[in-house]
Amino acid sequence: SASLVGSEMCIRDRIVPDYFRRNKIQKGKGRKKMIKVAPSILSADFAYLADEIKKIETAGADWVHIDVMDGAFVPNLTFGAPVVKNIRKVTDLFFDCHLMVNNPEQYIDDFADAGADMVVVHAEATKHLHRCVQYIKNKGMQAGVALNPASPLCLVEEILPDVDMVLLMSVNPGFGGQSFIETTVPKIARLRKMINDAGLNIEIQVDGGINDKTSKLVREAGATVLVAGSYVYGAADTKAAIASLKA
Repeated sequence: SASLVGSEMCIRDRIVPDYFRRNKIQKGKGRKKMIKVAPSILSADFAYLADEIKKIETAGADWVHIDVMDGAFVPNLTFGAPVVKNIRKVTDLFFDCHLMVNNPEQYIDDFADAGADMVVVHAEATKHLHRCVQYIKNKGMQAGVALNPASPLCLVEEILPDVDMVLLMSVNPGFGGQSFIETTVPKIARLRKMINDAGLNIEIQVDGGINDKTSKLVREAGATVLVAGSYVYGAADTKAAIASLKA
C-alpha cells in the first residue's frame, strides 16, 4: 500500500545501495570541510544594500545568503532575481539563493541569468525534486535542497547523490530573528551520518537562530555552512560576529 511504501522509504538508517558507495566513497571520504558563514541579507538595511554586502565581505563572510520568499510557500514577501542581478555587480562573493517559493522550477532560469552560484529549493515545494535539481545543475549552478523543521530526512535521502548541499531550517521559514529550534541538532547529526555512510561530499547548511552559542552546537553535529542574519547585521562589530561563528 502507499502507506507501507512511504514508511519504508522513511527508515532513517536504510542501507545505501552499493553503487552509491562505489561511485562516491572516494569523493567524500576523509575530507573535513571548512566552516563557512553566509550572512542573510534579509536582515540588512535594504536602503543601503550594496554597502551592507560590502560590509560583510570586508568582515570575512564566505557567502551571501539570499532569502527569496513568495508570500505563498512562506508568509512573507522579499525579493527576486532582479535584486540578485543588481547586487551581483558589487561583489564576487558566492551567492547562495534560497528559494522559499512554490514551484521553484519556474524561476531557475531567472536566477541563473542573474548570477546565482547556488539555488536551493525546498523538497516540500516541488513535485519533481530530481528534475528540478538536474535543471539547476544543467544551468551551471550548484544545487541544494532544503527541509523545514518538521520535515523528515527521508524526503532528501534519494536525492543526496545529486546535490551539493542540504539546508536544514532551524526556525520555521518566513521571518528573521526567530529562536533556534533545538531538535535541529540531532537532525543534523543524523543527516551527517547518512552523508558519511554514503561516502558523499555534501555541505550541511543550517538557517535560523544562529549565534555564537548555537553555532557551536550545529558545528559539532556536522553542519558546515552557517546562515546568520540578525546576529551578524545587528552586531556592533561585524567582523567579530562572523569570526565567533567559526570559533
